[in-house]
Order: sequence, then structure tokens, then C-alpha cells
Amino acid sequence: MSNFGTRNQDDIKNMIVCIAEKPSVAKDIARILGATTSKQGYMEGNGYQVTWTFGHLCTLKEPDDYTSMWKRWTLSALPMIPDRFGIKLIDDEGIRKQFEVIKTLMGNASMIINCGDAGQEGELIQRWVMQKAMAKCPVKRLWISSMTDEAIQEGFRNLYDQDKYQPLYLAGLSRAIGDWILGMNATRLYTLKYGQNRQVLSIGRVQTPTLALIVNRQKEIENFVPEQYWILSTIYRDTLFNATQGKFTTKEEGERFFETIRDKEFEITDVQKKNGTEAPPSLYDLTSLQVDCNKKYGMSAEQTLNIIQGLYEKKLTTYPRVDTTFLSDDIYPKCPATLRGLRGYENLTTPLLSSPLKKSKKVFDSSKVTDHHAIIPTGQPAQYLTDMEKHVYDLIARRFIAAFYPDCKFATTTVMGKAGDVDFKATGKTILDKGWRTVFEDNSMAQEKEQDVMPPFVKGEKGPHSPTLTEKWTTPPKYYTEATLLRAMETAGKFVEDEQLRAALKENGIGRPSSRAGIIETLFKRHYIRRERKNLVATPTGIQLIDTIKEELLKSCELTGIWEKKLRDIEKRQYDAAQFVDELKKQITDIVNDVLADTEVKHVDVGSDEKETKKKRTTKNTNKKTSADDIVGKPCPLCATGTIIKGKTAYGCSRWKEGCTYRVPFADHGK
Repeated sequence: MSNFGTRNQDDIKNMIVCIAEKPSVAKDIARILGATTSKQGYMEGNGYQVTWTFGHLCTLKEPDDYTSMWKRWTLSALPMIPDRFGIKLIDDEGIRKQFEVIKTLMGNASMIINCGDAGQEGELIQRWVMQKAMAKCPVKRLWISSMTDEAIQEGFRNLYDQDKYQPLYLAGLSRAIGDWILGMNATRLYTLKYGQNRQVLSIGRVQTPTLALIVNRQKEIENFVPEQYWILSTIYRDTLFNATQGKFTTKEEGERFFETIRDKEFEITDVQKKNGTEAPPSLYDLTSLQVDCNKKYGMSAEQTLNIIQGLYEKKLTTYPRVDTTFLSDDIYPKCPATLRGLRGYENLTTPLLSSPLKKSKKVFDSSKVTDHHAIIPTGQPAQYLTDMEKHVYDLIARRFIAAFYPDCKFATTTVMGKAGDVDFKATGKTILDKGWRTVFEDNSMAQEKEQDVMPPFVKGEKGPHSPTLTEKWTTPPKYYTEATLLRAMETAGKFVEDEQLRAALKENGIGRPSSRAGIIETLFKRHYIRRERKNLVATPTGIQLIDTIKEELLKSCELTGIWEKKLRDIEKRQYDAAQFVDELKKQITDIVNDVLADTEVKHVDVGSDEKETKKKRTTKNTNKKTSADDIVGKPCPLCATGTIIKGKTAYGCSRWKEGCTYRVPFADHGK
């Protein structure tokens, strides 16, 4: 109560309490509501009190919060499955202080308005805070897709009952509990069984299958044996024709065919022209935006997420954590105003605004939109942006503008030819009407290289040609980049170029669009992967970890994708949350039993990267005193809670009184 001084408690009763996910959002909401008086931890005025969290204030309880038996890491305690999961405040003084403000406000409120981010994670964050504060009053939900003043005002005019978003909360809660069950148990299981008490082996429901993708691709590359082949082609009238027989596996076979056509004339046997159209590219969801930013600007998935979140909070773009590329039909009437607001794009938007905008089912389809639509600009003037922000905003703005342009029209020409008894083929593509491609003409990064225009050919014409037999080698698959890894996560490990098929596979993707960047960063922090230029490369520790895991359940993208599908179905009221958790409980029990029954001697070595290991050895040799004490103060590798301290004869864990058994004699340190 100290936060409220000596104020009469009646003054703070019967207020409507709004709670946002961060202070900057709360201040925007407070300004619009007229709550302009600053207090400690909230804003007040006009019958409202607007407060905030700092993202997560609460978390699921740790194992030792349930029972002292789970303090020590022991195989006999596994699996750890609480009868009922509970939450607690995160241990931080600032969080405790802000929570006390929130708890007092909610205790006196006549109504609470949940203004958290309009998504699964935002719902979970605020629900946990309200539960911890034991709020009893009615709760309404603010649900908006952009932070413009108009969107906030409209959102407050159309508040929803909290019950509408109960399935969203249950899906978020199931996800958190599922990650706890698998992560806590599997991490302790593998650390104790295979980590040699020297390294925590982190296992995660999404993290481990993602690592398996990288490791398996790396093994494909390392085990790849290139094969030699030959291609027969010829040049006729400055156009390259390739033999339709494909590649020859031996040079002798290729040379035999080469000799049969060397002195023969080349004859055109067929010419076909076919006109086609190409629709504008789909609007952005979060994953496709991260993919393009990585390809074009080398930005990591996390960088892109942070930038687009910032643009959203600056009111320049709509809600970013989305997995749809469609707009709902009610957005269509607002699009002309949005286009008019795009500064610097007038040469592209003015031609569109002279007549009614095109409304395509490939863009506007309410049946493809659940809680949020695709990422688009809001139409607010974009000013004072960093270079990276400009790049991201420009991609979004041009995609949105292009959606209203006509299809690109092109002609594809297929020409068949013959020399001796060998058939040849050449194709060419000619752009007839650029249509939406006009939007990207002054953005060279977005331009695709057009094929050379072919000269006109006539069936029956003949002439000299220049045949060649070219030696080639098969090439290994490419390392994952963040762009290709995001696509693989989106489609449960299946490489798919076709947009429609990729959209269908999204249902079984691993992780959520908003969490994939964090998963990749976790793999870096755990030293399971590293970057080599744009490539993602598994470290020796990452490879050993995947090799050690025999349970397909833990590292299969398809199985993890099935879990993700069930979580989405919980959101749609098509699957029971309790059943999802019960299934995971059974699965972790089976995994524990299988690992405990494993009699094969194996372990994962300490050291995440050969380069890092070499560097540490060099440091040890050049400075023995520094090396001797270099682990003091670092997290305990056994319990991951305590820190390393120095005793009389050995290094140990600061939680040794609570049962942690980590101990390394001075003589053994560094071996």
C-alpha cells in the first residue's frame, strides 16, 4: 500500500483498471482514455487507472517449489509431474514492486480491461497476473491489430468478454505446461545420464527437433559423394538448346551422341507460345518477412522480430506475430486511406486511387483470418526510422501496394529442335505487361532476373550450330540459413516452394511464428550451433547431443508438428487441453523409462565448439592463474541454479547444502 501514500482508499475504488504489456503501450492507452495523471506504476484519470507489466511477471513454478525431493538432480526422481501446476512471481525486485501496484489496483477495481498483446502469449501473460493478484471483478478484453489512435479508440468501443478468449489462454497454458514437462524432465534425464555431471544438456519440445534439422542437413553435406555427369547442348542462332535426354553418366556415352550431331544441321521442329499471368506476391506474415529480411539484408530472425515489433509500437505497421497472409473483408474499405497515407510512395499509389481498388480473393478472405490479419502498413507517416527500420517498412509497404496492382502478364516460348537423331529444347520468357512488378522496379533487391528474350524461330528452319559436351558434378544440399531454417520449421521440415502447399503445411509447423526466432537464438546461446557467414552450422556438442537422443519423439519435426496442430485446435475449441497435457505426461514417462533402460556407454563431451576449445587451451597455457579460477562465479553445470565457488581443495556449487553434488578437485580442473 506504500505506493499509494495516504490517499483515501475510496478514491481508488470502483475504477476501471486497464493493464497493458509494457509501459510505452500503457501510456498511449492512458492518453486516449484521458488518464493523464502519473502515479507510481500507473496512470490515472477520467475513471481509469492504466498500469502495465514488463512482459512476463509470472512463470510456472520450479520443480523444487513443489517438493524438496526435486531439489537435487537425480534419476530416481524422474519423471517429475506435479499433481497441479502452479505459477509464481519471477524473482526480481522491480517485478515484485510493480506487481504490488497491480494487485492493489485490481483489488479495488470495478472492472479490468486486459490490454495485453492480442495473441496467445499476451493472453497468458495477463491472465497469470490477474490470477496471482486474485482479481474478482469482471474482465473485458481489448483486441486490436494496430496501435494507431483510431484502432485503440475503436477497440475500446468494441470490448469483448474475457470468456471469448478462454481457448486462446488454454492453448497458451497447455504450451507452457507441455514445455515444462518435456524440458525439465528431458534436460535432467540427459544431463544425468549422458552429460557426465559436467554439462547441462538442454532438451526442448521445439528446440531439439530444430537442432536435429541442422545436424541432419550437415551430415548429408559431410557424407555427400559428388557424382560426375555430362550435359549435351548446342548454340543455334545465339540461343542455348539442351538435349532432352538429360545427363549422361559416362563421358563415352556423351561423346557418342556428340559425334552423331557434330556435322549435322540443326532443325527447328516445333515452336509453341503460351501466355500466362502471375499474381502479386502474398502479403507478409511474420515468417515470410523474416525470410526476406534474412535473404536481402542478412538480418537474423530475432532482429526482424524486434524491428517489426518496434514499428508496430510506433503505429506504423499492424500486429506482427501472425501466421496468415490474408486480410479480412472489413479491411478493404479502409485500404484507400492507408494508401493515401504512405509518404514517399505517391508515384505508385496515385494511379491506384483514381479508380476503385482491386479486391482479390488471394488478398481478402475472412475465412483465412482468425485473430489477426497479415502485416500491412497503417498509413501513418513513417519518419525518423533507422536504416534497418526503413528496409523492413519498405518491404511491407511495397507488398501492400503491389496487392492492388494487376497481374503480371508474360509469354512463355518453348522451341524444340533436332540435330541428327538427338532432340533439343529451349525455353524463354518475355514480360508483356509488368503489372505489379512495376512496384519493385526501383527496388533492385526485389527484382527477379528475367530470361533473355528469344529470337523468333520458324518451324522447319535449318542452319549450322555449335554443340558442346560439358562436364558437371552433382552438388551437395546447402547448409541452412536462418531464412531456409524458418521455412523448414514452418513446414515441419519439408522443403516447399509452392505458396499454397506451404500454407497448408503451416498447420503442422513446429513452433509459433513469434517463437521461432527465440528458438534459434536459444540454440546459439546453448552453443549447439554457430554462424559461418549466413550458414548455420552445428557444433560438435550439438551433433553429439542429437546422436545421443534415440527417442524419435524428441527430435522429429513431424511429431512436434502434430503437437503444434493440437495446440492450434485447442484455440479453435476442437481439442481438449487436458488431453494434450495427459498425452505429454505419458510420453515423458515412456521416454524416461527408455533412457534409463539404455545400457550403451555414451556421453556428450564438454565443449560446444572446436575453436572455443582450442582458444581455452591456449588461454590456459599462457595464464595458469587465470585459468585456475576461471569458473568461479559461473552457473553450476549440474543444477544450473547455484554458482561455482572455491573451497579448500575443490570447486563446488553454492547450493551444496541443498543437495547439489557438483565437485571438481583443483587437480582435475581443466582436464
